[in-house]
Amino acid sequence: MIALTHHAAPVYATNAISALICLGLIGLVRRRHVVTLKEPMTISSLGAGFKFVFASRVILGIITLDLFAVLLGGATALLPVYAKDILNAGPKSGLVLGLLQAALPLGSLICALVLAHRPPLKKAGRTLLWAVAIFGLATVAFGFSRWFWFSMLTLVICGIVDNISVVVRHTLVQLLTPDEKRGRVSAVNSLFIGTSNELGGFESGFVAHWFGPVFSVVSGGVGTIFIVIAVALIWPEIRRYGRLDAVVQEASEDTGK
Repeated sequence: MIALTHHAAPVYATNAISALICLGLIGLVRRRHVVTLKEPMTISSLGAGFKFVFASRVILGIITLDLFAVLLGGATALLPVYAKDILNAGPKSGLVLGLLQAALPLGSLICALVLAHRPPLKKAGRTLLWAVAIFGLATVAFGFSRWFWFSMLTLVICGIVDNISVVVRHTLVQLLTPDEKRGRVSAVNSLFIGTSNELGGFESGFVAHWFGPVFSVVSGGVGTIFIVIAVALIWPEIRRYGRLDAVVQEASEDTGK
């Protein structure tokens, strides 16, 4: 009973209950298991995921887009600085920081609920590019903001468009990849995601140390927009990409080139 009176206890209890609910929902998913021939473990087989990524222009383009967008546009590493020094929260800086950190997941949750009840995206490529571009613009707006509620709004927008990007990217990576390479290609995708998150935090802190937190966030957002333009020009296949539910046919055309 004493533990339940501590402010952190309800948070951990909610987290545990949510994890159990998620586990139960996943357990209800029915799968069809197809036994495939097991390949011998060689250097060539381990590198097959990288080879396929670099051979598929669409997958390479969207992974590159995510890598540099997260590397440059992530402002989450500097949220403690914004809560304390930029927004001048004072004694309530802990509460402000918690709300700012919850804004991104809140936006992602809202977007996930909307996308779950809508048909597949008809112009997935353009939607992905616009989502990352809006992410950059919202990051710039957050960098200049001095008003808490506007900062919250910009982070919620970041969460919404980031979820769109995640849905499009993961769907294309899964469905554009042959069954026998899907695990290795997904591993490559996860490697790039994890690396960009960690390097993005380092980049934000490094730039903030030399030029200040506002410059770090704003320049990162501007850089993200330029990355979107570069990817759209280098990989025009992405902006021409159509419906997400038609990826199987397009996958065979893309890998056959």
